[in-house]
Amino acid sequence: MSAGAPLQAGIGLNDSIAGLLAGFGVPDAIASLLGQALAFLVVFAVVFVIGRSVLLPIATRMMDSRGLESHAQKPLRRLLVVVVGFAGVTAAFGAAGYPNFLQSLATIAAAATLAIGFAMQDVLKNFVAGIFIYTDKPFKIGDWIQWDGNSGVVEDISFRVSRVRTFDNELLTVPNSALTDGVIKNPVAKDKLRLQVPFGIGYDDDTEKATEIIIEEAEAHADILEDPAPSVRLTELGDSSVTLTSRIWISDPSRADFVKTRADYVQAVKQRFDEEGIDIPYPNRTLGGELTVAGLEEISPADD
Repeated sequence: MSAGAPLQAGIGLNDSIAGLLAGFGVPDAIASLLGQALAFLVVFAVVFVIGRSVLLPIATRMMDSRGLESHAQKPLRRLLVVVVGFAGVTAAFGAAGYPNFLQSLATIAAAATLAIGFAMQDVLKNFVAGIFIYTDKPFKIGDWIQWDGNSGVVEDISFRVSRVRTFDNELLTVPNSALTDGVIKNPVAKDKLRLQVPFGIGYDDDTEKATEIIIEEAEAHADILEDPAPSVRLTELGDSSVTLTSRIWISDPSRADFVKTRADYVQAVKQRFDEEGIDIPYPNRTLGGELTVAGLEEISPADD
């Protein structure tokens, strides 16, 4: 450093670097600028590299311990990298000797956050809902879910939207808030699913015989569990039929299993009913009363 305008080395990292450069004959003004730039780069690189190498493995172990799936871990890791990068920029500006800039940056960031918050309420709402989906795990990719009259298989979950493939092969892009504000039905969340299958028989038919047939066909079906055992209850006395409701259980359910098992079971019971002469009536109505037609004048044959 020149004797005429010595740089105060040792005050900060940027001053130390500038003093070192000035010792090699670099002009003071250039040495000061280079010291700030090098201090910024060095501190940012150190904080970013150490932050990623230390925090990411810790966060990954924590997410693994909570059973968070890989598709949910990716956006969380990206968010953590952004936070580490912001911390690195903050530390780097401080090392470069710009504390006032950091205060101004914080003020600008607060104002921008407020403005963006008002302008992007729906986006932020869906983002928060996505976090709840990741943490609460009401469903996961591959699950069959039902909500607001819709149903399908979950194909993707992001922080803003989830994508659900309907059984008509339509792809629904659903805002996450729509899946957290209402009731979601997840029939495959547990390892067992109970199906309720109603059968209507005639009033003149033998309910005990029909109940026996329904139980026998449930016990004969390979995909219907023996424990819990199938059961049948008389649930309704309708206008034209008596309703017997069968309650059966299937294991490791999927939507395909649900449809196929129910269809096979209903077909088997229908065939047995036909063989045993048990009627499955259809609704009918008997109309009675009189029909009166007014306003017609008597018509008599014309005189010859």
